[in-house]
Amino acid sequence: MDRITSLKDILAQDPNNAFARYSLGMEYSSRGEIDTALQEFSTLLSAHPDYTNGYFMAAQTLARVDRNEEARKMLQDGLESARRTGNRHAESEMQAMLDELG
Repeated sequence: MDRITSLKDILAQDPNNAFARYSLGMEYSSRGEIDTALQEFSTLLSAHPDYTNGYFMAAQTLARVDRNEEARKMLQDGLESARRTGNRHAESEMQAMLDELG
């Protein structure tokens, strides 16, 4: 069974499983299925707005396909989440990426 099938099985049993949803987005992103990956990240962040890594990975996915304006918005939202949750490491990484994108 491949990872996507396994993750979908987990989500069928527990649709609110944040880690499985994040992992599914990551798996689609790594396969180049950008729109599907972004939909998974969107679903994740709608249900778990403080799953900070979701913003960063969504922004990286967007930047990879030159959707830089959307990536900047995602990073700004992610920075707010990182500040709310006190996640200084994620805040630093996202700020660095935002600075790179200009």
